[in-house]
Amino acid sequence: MTELSITVQQQPGFHVVRLEGELDRSTHPRLEQTLQELTTRTPPKIILDAAELAFCDSCGLQTLIRSQRRAEDRGGGLRLIGVHGPLARLLTITRLIDLFPPYTSLTQAAWPPPH
Repeated sequence: MTELSITVQQQPGFHVVRLEGELDRSTHPRLEQTLQELTTRTPPKIILDAAELAFCDSCGLQTLIRSQRRAEDRGGGLRLIGVHGPLARLLTITRLIDLFPPYTSLTQAAWPPPH
């Protein structure tokens, strides 16, 4: 059984979701539920920190795509930081790098605070 740790931290104007472990067929439903809850907020602005993500398969990638679309439909977005290893390869191979442009830091990916 694979393990995935999900930590959500609220920042002014957005949420940071930190992943640690493996995002795969057995763990993606937990992330899906977390991101669904966050995308109910208007506008849903989410930064997913994948720096400690050891593995990601197609199920995990589908979760990210669905969440990005839900967030965009509600006027927000899903941004990724710390992308490396299997997730970076998946995004490159599937040509989804345009959907998830690389951000190098939380500061770069962050939305400006609301007024």
